[in-house]
Amino acid sequence: MVHTYKQNRKSIRYSMANTYHQLYIQTVFPVKYRKALINPIWEPKLLAVVGNLINETGCNTFIVNGVEDHIHCFFGLKPSLSVSEVMKTVKGKSSKWINESGFLPHRFEWQPGYGCFSYSRSHIDAVYQYIKGQKKHHRRLSFREEYINMLEKFGIKYDERYLFKELK
Repeated sequence: MVHTYKQNRKSIRYSMANTYHQLYIQTVFPVKYRKALINPIWEPKLLAVVGNLINETGCNTFIVNGVEDHIHCFFGLKPSLSVSEVMKTVKGKSSKWINESGFLPHRFEWQPGYGCFSYSRSHIDAVYQYIKGQKKHHRRLSFREEYINMLEKFGIKYDERYLFKELK
């Protein structure tokens, strides 16, 4: 990265040696209206598409997994990107892929918004294992319960009116 500064009417260029970073992000987002639309038959393809989309942004995917109504993504964030840029790409292009693949008789959409949580390097394995075990985990805990637990664990204030609703 090169910065140009004006000093005594002369332009001086300074080069920054390199950008070092350690940004580990978990995002979670549900299907619109929390419908259980992700079919186990095409789910592995969807998870691979989402992981590839994350990688295409320049980020590094560790794992993508989920259940029929939501998915979790765990990745190393490229410092020149915002999480919202990555999620806009991932959610937009993956829903387009689902729709173009003809898996559903109607239009597929992700719920607006997402949860975003950051971790230190020492948490990578635990977060990876947690996301890997989503199917087993959700046999005993709903998405809403999981999501509220995550918000509370991270000390994130929330308004009940804007939380994702339970499946009906």
